[in-house]
This record gives sequence, C-alpha cells and structure tokens, in this order.
Amino acid sequence: MIRSLVKEYGVPWVFNRSLYSIKLKTMRTIPVIEKMFEKEVYVKRVDIFKINTCPIEELLGSLSAIKKEEILLIADNAIQGKIKGFSSIDLDYGYPIEWNVNPITSKEVDNSLKWYQIPDFNPVLGDIKAVWEISRFTHFFYIVRAYMISKDRKYYLAFSNQLDEWLKENMYSYGANYKCGQEATLRMINILIAYSVFKSYGLTTLQDSENVRRIVESSYKKVLSNFFYAHKCIKNNHTLSEIVGLIVGAWACNDDIRLKKAYELLNKEIIKQFLPDGGYIQYSFNYQRFALQLMEFVLSISNQTNIQITNKSKELIKNSANLLYQLQDEAGDVPNYGSNDGALIFPVTSCDYRNFKPVINTISALIDGERIYENGIYDEEFMWFGNEDINNLKHSCIDRKSTSFNDSGYYSFRHKDGFLMTTLQNYKTRPAQMDQLHIDLWHKGINVFCDSGTYSYATDIGKGMALTAAHNTAKLDDKEQMKKREPFLIYDWTSSKNISHSKSSFTGTMISKNGYQHTRDIQKATSGYTVIDKVSGDGKFCEIYFHTPLRVRKDSGGVRLYKDEELICSLLTENIVEIRKSYRSLHYLKKEEISCIIIKNEMKENKCSNELLIKMEY
Repeated sequence: MIRSLVKEYGVPWVFNRSLYSIKLKTMRTIPVIEKMFEKEVYVKRVDIFKINTCPIEELLGSLSAIKKEEILLIADNAIQGKIKGFSSIDLDYGYPIEWNVNPITSKEVDNSLKWYQIPDFNPVLGDIKAVWEISRFTHFFYIVRAYMISKDRKYYLAFSNQLDEWLKENMYSYGANYKCGQEATLRMINILIAYSVFKSYGLTTLQDSENVRRIVESSYKKVLSNFFYAHKCIKNNHTLSEIVGLIVGAWACNDDIRLKKAYELLNKEIIKQFLPDGGYIQYSFNYQRFALQLMEFVLSISNQTNIQITNKSKELIKNSANLLYQLQDEAGDVPNYGSNDGALIFPVTSCDYRNFKPVINTISALIDGERIYENGIYDEEFMWFGNEDINNLKHSCIDRKSTSFNDSGYYSFRHKDGFLMTTLQNYKTRPAQMDQLHIDLWHKGINVFCDSGTYSYATDIGKGMALTAAHNTAKLDDKEQMKKREPFLIYDWTSSKNISHSKSSFTGTMISKNGYQHTRDIQKATSGYTVIDKVSGDGKFCEIYFHTPLRVRKDSGGVRLYKDEELICSLLTENIVEIRKSYRSLHYLKKEEISCIIIKNEMKENKCSNELLIKMEY
C-alpha cells in the first residue's frame, strides 16, 4: 500500500499528510501548540458582496403561486430550525437551534472539545456532514428570497437572531463547526450574501454588522490556521473553497498583500483542478458544479477586490460549463457521476437540485456575455452574481453532439431523444469511485441505465455505492477495479489503453492492478447500441451490471424495460441474466430502490466475451 501511495499520490503528498498527522497528534497531547498555527487577523469591513435586488424581486414575483409557497414554506421551517438538508431531506435541529447535533441520530458533539479532538467518522454520532449542514447557512438563501417575496420582517429577524445564537454556541475554535476550513468558508460567504440583501433594504443594525464581522473573522482564522492541509493534502474542491476564503478574509482585513497572494494561488489552483477540455479533478459532476458556483462568487466580487482572475482561468471555467452542457439531458439533468454529497451551495433558483441549467447559463453569461438557454427561472442565478440585465444578453444556441473529452475521459453519443455516456480515465489524481467503463444511458428524458450515486460517505450503503458492482460495468469474481481504504483513500489506480472514439463508435481498455483487464466496444446502431465486453484475468465468472429505475421484465432474449406500461428499451443478450434489488441515491442521505440487471459469463481459459444490443424504442 505504501508503495502505491508514494507512486500515485507522490512523495510530497505522503510527506505532507504525515506532517499533518503529526500536527494533530501533537495538538491533542499539548493543546497549547495550536497557538503556533494561529494568525492574528482583524476584520475591518464586510460589504464585499453587492447585489441589485430589483430584477430578482421581479423574477420571484413572476413565479407560480406554488413556487412562491414552496420558498416561503422552506424559509418558515428554517426559522424554526427545520432545514432542507443536502437539497433533499428534512433535518430538524430543534428550536432554539442545537448547532452541534446530528438530527438524524440525535447525538450531540461536545462543543467544549477542540476541533482536533473530534473524530471525522464516529459510528455513534453518524455522518458529521449532518452536524455541519445547518451551520453552512445555506437556508439563508430561502430566508432572503422569502423576504423579497413577502416583505415580512420576520425573515430578517430570523437572520439576525440566528447569527447571534450561533456565535453564543460556537466559540472559536471549539466544536464540530470549526473542524473544516471549507465549512467555515461557505458559512462566511452565505452570511455575507444574506447580510448584503438585508442591508440593501435598510434592515440591518450595528449589532448585525458586528456579528457578521466576528463570524468572518473566526472563519478566516480557521482557514489561515489549517490551509496547509487543504492545499498540500486534500487538493480538491476544499482547496478551491479555502482559497476563496482567503480572498474574502484578506479583503475584509484590508490586507492587500494577502489578497494578491490569494488570487495568485487561485489562478494556479484553477489550472490544476480544471482540465483543458473542461473536466474537473474530482471526477464528479456534483463537485464540478460546486466548483463552478464558487467561481460565480469570485467573478461577482472582482469589482470590490479590484482583481480579476486571469483569462486562462476564465477559459478553463467556461470549458467546464460547456462539458456539462454537452453531457446534459434536455431537462437540465446530467449523469449522477462520481461523488455526490448533495451540495448546492447557492440555491438561488426555483429549479430542482438535479437541474444544472442555472450554473451553466450563469458561467456563460458572466464570462462570454451570452446566455445558453431561452428565458427561464434558472435566470435568477445570474441575477445574484451578474451585474448586467440578463434579458439584454445575446442568446447563443449551441448544438449538443457526440463528443470526446479525452483529457477528462468522457465519451458520448447523441441519438434521437437521448444520449449515452461512457467513462475511461487515465488517472493523474485521486479517483473517487470504481466506475471505469461505466455506461450512462438517457432516453426520452429517463436515465435508463444510471449511476448508483453516493448516499453517504459514512454508511455501509454509501461505501458500497463507490464500488465496481454499483456501476454499469464488468467485474471479475470479487475483484474490485482498485483498492480502497476508508471513505476516500483509493489506491492501485487503474490505467487505460487503446482508446478510440468517433461519432458512431468507442473502444477502450481498463487495466486493473487487481489482476484483470476489461475492454468495452460500443457501436452506435440504427435502433440503439451494440456493446461488446471482453474480460481477461484469473477468475471463474464475469458479471456485467446495468442499474435501472425502470420496471424490468425478463424474457428469453434478455430483458425489456418499461416506464408504467410504455416500453422504453430492450437489452438483448444470449447469456444468463439475473435481476436483483439495488439502490440509487440522487440526493445525499436519500435512496430509492431500483433494479440491477446482471449478465453472467463463465470464464474460459481466463477470458470471456459478451455481446448485447441495447435497442431503443422511438
């Protein structure tokens, strides 16, 4: 294992990760050591975010009565400590709010403990992300939007009171809410945005300003004191978030030297994390949207900081939005690919969580001054982060087509009423799931063959969803594509070879260090797709999986898939087919039962070959 970590993660990563472990152990033994990593800061200003509420008010006023009532209901619940967690599930933190409780397990974190004394994974407490969720203050977006709709002062009072209560219960640097610099950054950003809205209406008091200042100060201190870990060890969306935290904190402290250095760090990190063709370093569309929304905020505050990110950074961000557009269903959804923790850090539209139109449209408008879609409720996101009237922007009509994203390892085919995507990476950075050569099929607005998702990083169901059998690919006996330890440490990465893609075909080979190879050949046919899988390695049986939310009916030639009574497609094969119960998670901590179609092949002379036809109904 150590050899693999050194080879794949690099000597600097192993060294820095070891240093960080030593730091934590030392602080637990000699708590006073923590002061060595602290930096003195003093926040002088908090008006970094400027907003024009008029167009947002107008759009919110045009929403249907049902949409308005939904915003008001979510906001009213949030006043009482009941929030929409992870964009999907109701989490009740009580009233007054218990800021250090996991509402799912009802277990509380001792907020007299220093952050480094609290474990990341505690089976009794449950998923610590559930503790953190309310302290992100994402629910403030519903509260301020509810005020824009109703002009009811109770929403401002809830904002003001919750700031006051949070500060009383969360003293720096004690408790779970100071464990993570990313959480501190998101808390700081969301509070600053909400504060700017209520201030624009003349509602805020000097006490509000002081509370905001104190939260920005403690959040900035947290990021500064532990940025080494995000920068040298995590190297993903946490790093991006915390650099944005450095930008906000430096501006708030009127520290031009640190501000300039933070922007320099950000430009370097964008180049590291966004691939030339638009892919994102974490191999996850949810985290890709997360990163793009962060960039919306960065672009929106450039007039205040008087610093722009580079044109190179803007080009990479624009390419990233385009990749999501090309792999998008007409309704706005994308494959549930990679880790999905339910994060929608800026829920500033009435679109569904799974709709990626708001972020794609906003990035295009911010960088190119052009909108991707016709007018819609997704325009609200641009109104929060843009300085222009979106109705004056040119509409740029872009066709979706069969596409190769070779840097990122995504390959797609477009057919009438849908598309197919497959993945094959040659990993240069840490993978998240065992999903090489996964197939995602969309037809008639339905995710016919789907990714299982994530559910939770801290549960057995969630851990299983990261493994090979949770994806639409092949598996030899009990061999996984890679080795995995703890929720996030994957090693012995696969490699790839012989990749070829055209408008009508794809072929590529995944090489596993666990002793097998998988070659998948996809041919676009008149009625669908022909898929040929070849697996070689030391084993007895090969299984090929297809997960589907549709009703499955088995017959002599394979299976047929139905939505209600409508036949959507058929999967035709001569090999043995089994149907098992499975799960998928479209939202964090939320799952639904689906079916897993398993095609079984016997290995002969350490090889097997399987051909099937995915026949679409038009």
